[in-house]
Amino acid sequence: MELNERKLKILKAIVKDYIETAEAVGSRTISKKHDLGISAATIRNEMADLEELGYLVQPHTSAGRVPSEKGYKLYVDSLMSQCELSIEEKCLIEQCVTNNVDHIKDLIHETSKLLSQLTNYTTVAVTKSLVNQSVIKHIQLVEMSDNKILLIVVTDKGDIKNANLPTNVYLEQSKLNLISDNLTKKLAGKSITDLDERLIAFIKYEISEYSALIDELVSALNFDISEEDLLFSLNGATNIFSYPEFNDILKAKSFLNMLEKKETIASMVKAKGIQKDNINIIIGSDNDCELAQDCSVVTATYNISQDLVGRISFIGPTRMDYARISAIINYMSLLFNKK
Repeated sequence: MELNERKLKILKAIVKDYIETAEAVGSRTISKKHDLGISAATIRNEMADLEELGYLVQPHTSAGRVPSEKGYKLYVDSLMSQCELSIEEKCLIEQCVTNNVDHIKDLIHETSKLLSQLTNYTTVAVTKSLVNQSVIKHIQLVEMSDNKILLIVVTDKGDIKNANLPTNVYLEQSKLNLISDNLTKKLAGKSITDLDERLIAFIKYEISEYSALIDELVSALNFDISEEDLLFSLNGATNIFSYPEFNDILKAKSFLNMLEKKETIASMVKAKGIQKDNINIIIGSDNDCELAQDCSVVTATYNISQDLVGRISFIGPTRMDYARISAIINYMSLLFNKK
């Protein structure tokens, strides 16, 4: 069954309407609200096809449809339109950035607080001071299984960090030793914050055959937060109560309990999802944290003069207004790039 342009337009309309209303969307609603040039009956048939393809679900027999995780992912990845912030919103964000730009440690936290108020989502701010400042001394890759490699990093302080890296290609230990030696030569003496895009691109060019492995390695290194190291500011934790998806008091309580655990926040911040520029979007069950699988997490990484400042994560229901969040993140990036 073909996912044609008409189906895509209908899916986009349903996602947008459901984000706005939190109510299942029917074919008559789409026909009246969106000028698609087709009848309600045709829309109904296309919606049935979209459900069969896994992009929509029907919560009740007589109800309309709502987006599935697969539907949200397609929307975020290729259907989402650009959103324009109001002049007032831009002024508030610019004022916050300008007032705090000389105090880097406060910049991300104060901005995060403002963004929680503007979006009504929970935000988590992690600053530069949380990024591992240790200098890399040695890197070793160890064969674990056909689809997993153990990364071991020894720092100048004698700390040993390790992480499991997924791989689609089997690499014998002798090959991993050569890659390890190459990486050690290029990264020894550098801190985690030195891993900018140019250096990563150079390494991937030098070891082009294993660029996917390098991406996994950099991801594991780039924000290595342990529970003991993690310092963060949490804003708008109770905002979740304003969303009907969390009207169930037990569900809302579980969400609040989740936010109290540093290791959970660390896992949510560094997990990988849909990548769009400096934005990482994790939708529903893609989150490793079971308690967060009714949520989406959008994380932005910010730099000033190529120096990592920190990250801000937005946490909300899966029907989060992704277009608006992306507009806010992109505007902040524009302001930061001017500093």
